[in-house]
Amino acid sequence: MKAIILSAGQGRRLLPLTAETPKCLVPFSGRTLLEWQVRALAASGVTEVVVVTGFEADKVVATLEGIHLPGARLRTTHNPFFELADNLASCWIARHEMTDAFLILNGDTLIEPAIVERVLADPPAAPITVTIDVKDDYDSDDMKVRAEGDRLLAIGKTLPLDLVTGESIGFLRFTAEGGRAFVAEIERLLRNEDGLKRWYLSAIDGIARYHGHVGVRSIRGLDWSELDFPADLDRGVEMTGRWIARGL
Repeated sequence: MKAIILSAGQGRRLLPLTAETPKCLVPFSGRTLLEWQVRALAASGVTEVVVVTGFEADKVVATLEGIHLPGARLRTTHNPFFELADNLASCWIARHEMTDAFLILNGDTLIEPAIVERVLADPPAAPITVTIDVKDDYDSDDMKVRAEGDRLLAIGKTLPLDLVTGESIGFLRFTAEGGRAFVAEIERLLRNEDGLKRWYLSAIDGIARYHGHVGVRSIRGLDWSELDFPADLDRGVEMTGRWIARGL
């Protein structure tokens, strides 16, 4: 299994912390966010990790070179348009990696290995599986989902709250069929004027609404966290500290 990590962004909402350090290299309990991600993936059987770089790419490459995991191949592909485009463009850059089954993980999402194990459990929910969590309330920055059973109906930050059934954590599984549908939708969206300013999950939304090839898998009760705002730093440190205490 291959995983693609979208780590091209700087993380401007975390300035000045990210003035010279990409968001994926922010440290948590002695490891960078990226190293926590790579180790969680490898612990669950992922053998190949491709990191999409952008801001301060050389630092990301150097970090990967310092991570030694037997049986796991770590490499990068570069998005030179990271300052001009959103993460749909990072997926377009990495589309040549999407030929067989693969995973996509947002570069700012901390996950414990049990989440990877759950997402990789067979059979997949659909050709494209969106990993979701459920909570009591959702804010404007949450990537909200509307699902019916295991089927995703819509995904986006502006979904009406009365229709919301969960939140995407930024971790997806694709079969080869799902990958082909995803790449085709990326290419279609990038033909439009606003394509460069779109999130890749807008492609997932289009596939779910019009083709129905998207499912969901809940990881409720398992540990994860996003790194978007300064307040997320303390939450991530506390969570990774618990992981260390548990021997993860």
